[in-house]
Amino acid sequence: MKNNEYDIVIIGGGATGSGIAIDAASRGFKTLIVEKNDFAEGTSSRSTKLVHGGVRYLEAAVKGLDIDQFNLVKEGLKERSRLLKNASHLCSRLTLVTPIYKWWELPYMFVGLSLYDFVSGKRGLGRSSIVSKNTMFKNFPSIKKQGLVGGVKYYDGTFNDARLNISLLQTAKKYGADCKNYNEVSGFIYSDGEISGLKVTDRITNTEQTIKSRIIVNATGAFSDQVRFLDDKSAKKMLDLSSGIHIVLDKKYLPTNEGLMIPKTEDGRVLFILPWMGKCLVGTTDESTTLSEHPEVDARDVEYILKHLEIYFDLKIDKKEILSSWCGIRPLVAPDKDASTSSIVRDHVISSSNSGLVSIIGGKWTTYRKMAEETVDYVINKFDLVDKTCQTKKLKLVGSENLDKNLKIDNLGEDITTHLIKMYGDNALNVYNSAASVEKLHEDYSYINAEVIYAIKEEFVKKPLDFIVRRTSLALIDIKIAKEILEKVLLIMQKELNWDESTVGKEREEAIVILNKAI
Repeated sequence: MKNNEYDIVIIGGGATGSGIAIDAASRGFKTLIVEKNDFAEGTSSRSTKLVHGGVRYLEAAVKGLDIDQFNLVKEGLKERSRLLKNASHLCSRLTLVTPIYKWWELPYMFVGLSLYDFVSGKRGLGRSSIVSKNTMFKNFPSIKKQGLVGGVKYYDGTFNDARLNISLLQTAKKYGADCKNYNEVSGFIYSDGEISGLKVTDRITNTEQTIKSRIIVNATGAFSDQVRFLDDKSAKKMLDLSSGIHIVLDKKYLPTNEGLMIPKTEDGRVLFILPWMGKCLVGTTDESTTLSEHPEVDARDVEYILKHLEIYFDLKIDKKEILSSWCGIRPLVAPDKDASTSSIVRDHVISSSNSGLVSIIGGKWTTYRKMAEETVDYVINKFDLVDKTCQTKKLKLVGSENLDKNLKIDNLGEDITTHLIKMYGDNALNVYNSAASVEKLHEDYSYINAEVIYAIKEEFVKKPLDFIVRRTSLALIDIKIAKEILEKVLLIMQKELNWDESTVGKEREEAIVILNKAI
């Protein structure tokens, strides 16, 4: 770290913390963000990959005449528009279709999604329309044909969550922020009963450092209560945790670039079947859960998803066909005791303890920027800082500042070039130039050795799974191939980081345990 005294220290390197880091740093505050594991290792890399206002929230708002739900949708749509502009290399428009099996649901769904368009206003991504059943059969050949009336098409956004997290951090770093993964907060320092700093342990070097700052923001997602208890053992629990799993299947199950949205399964949940990174992504479940650093996929949740695929498709999917699966924990603001986690509004709450620890609880990826703006505004007001205007509404993130999607790189195949642009935006050429010679890490995919070197130098990679799981998402789409490239990644990291054989062995063992157990 450049020094041990900062204006603002943020604990937690996921979507919320990274958003706060870029907001604070771009306003001119001396900023540090620390994360005990890798950046986006938890929930922030395990989303449904949607940038959305929330169709089901709009339905709840209309049915219950709930202005809070309505405002949540409106805010989400506004932030969706900003995100698609500010990170255009990682975010794009997605066409979604809802299959309809009851004639009366067709006008109901169409009117509802047209209202979604209306609320979007000038930020809309396209007008909803009714899809004939013949078109449905053509675009989704495996969809269950019996009783199908047609479908309703609408538009939302899709994105690469883990890479967006890194882009946020790179942008924060550009504005002077220090970004440190594998740095765990072990305790707070107090002066006259108020927080004045914290102790941080570097988990790579096993060294401890004392950091001075009277402003510390707890943005640790599912671990927010744990950090709050570290500050105040008598603090009231503010979170309810919900687990959600996704499975990944071959693209043949979704041959089109359009996704499917099942608005209400038999138990009232929403199910998405989406095109993602050349595969078919299906999710998500919603179950109450307990805190875990590496949550495992429950076999019952897999059965739930496969069961519902069979309800809506004329096919039988063998578990062996699942290319990968993962589980994420949603940090939801605790509701009344009798409410189920699926009914909680995923809004956020900003609060502070008696000692001054600021915590932001809840939220979702789409509104990360707005949450960050509100948090920094809260800090400015609470600690009487010089008011500095938020800069992030139109701030292009690293990778999208000078984006040329038609970039050509000499001596590089179109597949690899396209891949690099999608992953790194206007840094694609820098990635390519990171290696003396370019080699694919696996013949079936476009990932190359230069990406590993670039990720170490520019993207905070410290361990092989930082790259395999989060910088590339390879383990999230094909766990078998992820295991196969592990040795190549280890060899590159050994050379770049001067690892001895003992360190390589330790990193290999740790990576294999996680790949075999839970991503």
